[in-house]
Amino acid sequence: MAPGLARGSRRAEGEPRDAPEPRRRRLWRPWSLRTRLVVSAVALIAVVGAAIGAVTTLSLRSYLVDRLDDQLRTSVGMATRGPGGKPLRESGLGFVMAPGTPLGTVGIRLDADGNVLGSARSDAIGGPSLDHRQPLTDAQTAVLTQAVRKAAAQGRPDPVDLELPDLGGYRVLTAPEGSLVLGFPLDDVDSTVRTLIAVEAFVTLAGLVAASLAGQVLVGVALRPLRRVAATATRVSELPLHSGEPALHERVPDAEADPRTEVGQVGAALNRMLGHVSSALTARQQSETRVRQFVADASHELRTPLASIRGYAELTRRGREEPGPDTRHALGRIESEATRMTGLVEDLLLLARLDAGRPLSRTDTDLAPLVVDAVSDARAAGPAHHWRLELPDGPAPIRADPARIQQVLVNLLANARTHTPPGTTVTAHVSRETRAVRLRIEDDGPGIAPDLLPHVFERFARGDASRSRSAGSTGLGLAIVAAVVSAHGGQVDVASEPGRTRFEVLLPLDDRDEDTGTDADVYGAGAGVGGHGAGVLIPADSQTGHRLTTQR
Repeated sequence: MAPGLARGSRRAEGEPRDAPEPRRRRLWRPWSLRTRLVVSAVALIAVVGAAIGAVTTLSLRSYLVDRLDDQLRTSVGMATRGPGGKPLRESGLGFVMAPGTPLGTVGIRLDADGNVLGSARSDAIGGPSLDHRQPLTDAQTAVLTQAVRKAAAQGRPDPVDLELPDLGGYRVLTAPEGSLVLGFPLDDVDSTVRTLIAVEAFVTLAGLVAASLAGQVLVGVALRPLRRVAATATRVSELPLHSGEPALHERVPDAEADPRTEVGQVGAALNRMLGHVSSALTARQQSETRVRQFVADASHELRTPLASIRGYAELTRRGREEPGPDTRHALGRIESEATRMTGLVEDLLLLARLDAGRPLSRTDTDLAPLVVDAVSDARAAGPAHHWRLELPDGPAPIRADPARIQQVLVNLLANARTHTPPGTTVTAHVSRETRAVRLRIEDDGPGIAPDLLPHVFERFARGDASRSRSAGSTGLGLAIVAAVVSAHGGQVDVASEPGRTRFEVLLPLDDRDEDTGTDADVYGAGAGVGGHGAGVLIPADSQTGHRLTTQR
C-alpha cells in the first residue's frame, strides 16, 4: 500500500541547488510588459534629454566665453595702443573703468621689470568714474601676477580662467608687453548657464512626466490586442478538457490574428495550436468512445457465455456419474476461472458505464451500517487479519448509490487484505465533518512501493503481481473506487509508508439527514473525543461481523 496523493516534491539527494538569480533580473521580472516599455521609453528620453542639455549648455558657455574673450582683447588693445596702433605710455588704472568693461572688472599695472605699480577693481555699485575703483588685496594681486608670469612663459598669452579670492571666477588676459593684466568677471556667464540648466531640467522633467502619461495610454492601447489573446488563452485553460466531450471552440478574434503585426502573429499561432489540439482531442474522444463501446458490448455479450460455462461445469460435476479426480479438478478450475472472468467482465462493464456518465441511483444512505457489513464480510474472507471499526456517535448521512458505495468499501478492504500479510491490523474509520463524511481504511502492512504510488488508481495497476493473481485480483478494484467516488462528487487520496498505509474517501454530506438520529449501539460507537467513537475490535473467533460490542 502506499503514500499519500498530495506529497510535496523533494530535492534529490546530491542535486545542486539552483544558482541565485541576479538581482537585476529579479527586480526586472515582476514588472509587466506595459511598465517595462514605458520605463524604457522614459529612460531613453531622459538620457537623450540629458545629452542634448549637456551639449546645449557647453555650447552656450563656450559662445559666451568667446564673446567675453573678444571684449577682453578689445579692452586690452585700447589700454595699450593709441590711435594708429602706437603704444601708450600711460601708467594709470583708468582702463579698469573704460567704456565697454563690465562692473567688477579687475586690473593691475606693471613696470618693465614686472613689479606691480597698482591694482584696482571697478565697484559693482558705482558708475564709470575713477571715484569707484577699489584696490585689490595682496592675495588677489598675487594671483594676477602669477598669470603674468605664465603668459610670459607662453610667449603668446591667451585668456585664461582664474579664481580670485573673495571675488569668484574671472576671465583674465595679459597684455603682450606684460604691462597690464585685465580680468572680466564670469558672473553673467555663470548666471546665464545656471538659468539655462534650470530651464532644461524643468522642461526635461515635464517632458518625462508627459511622456510617462502618454506612454501608459499609448502602450495600453497597443497591448490591448495582446490582452485579448491572453484572455482567450485563459478561457481555454479553464475548459474541462480532461473529461466529457471536448469542446474547444475558443479562438482569437480575426482582428488580433493579423500576421502583419507581432501580436497578430501570436494570435494566429495560438489559433493554429488550438485547432491542432481540438482535432487531437476530437480524435482521442472518438477513439475512447469506440473503446468504451466495445468494452461495454463485449462485457455484456460475455456475461451469458460465462454464465453458461459455469452452469454446464456445475451440472457436469453434479451429474449421476461420479467424475474422476482429474475431471473434478478440471471442472473446479473451469468454475473458478469462469467466476474470475465474470468478475472481470462485471468490473469492465461498470467502468464503461461510469465513463459514459450514466446517472447513479442515489438515495438517502447512512454510511456507517455499510461499513459494518463490509468489515464483517472482509473478516470472513480474511480471518487471519485483525479488523477494527471506528464509527461516529451518530449517523453519517450521504446521498449515494448504496450498491456502488458498498463496492467501494469491499474493494478497499479487499485491497488491504490482498496486499498485506496475515496478522495485519486493518482499521475502518468513519467520521462526520462539517460538509463531508470521511472514510479511512488504514493498515499497518508493509506499504506501497514509491514508484507504484502515483499509479494505484489506474486500471490494471498491481503491486505484487503474483500475490494479486493468486488472490483473484483483476487490477480494477482501486480504479472502480476512484470512478465511483468521483461520480458521487467526492475524492479519494492515498498515503503510504512502511508500516502504515491509509486510503481516505471524502463524500459530500447529505444535510437533509443531519437531524435524523440513529442509535449509536447499532454501529458499535463509543463516546469518543471530538465526535469519534471508540474503536471496536472484531474478535478472531467471532462467527459474524455483526456481533460487535460497544464501549462507552
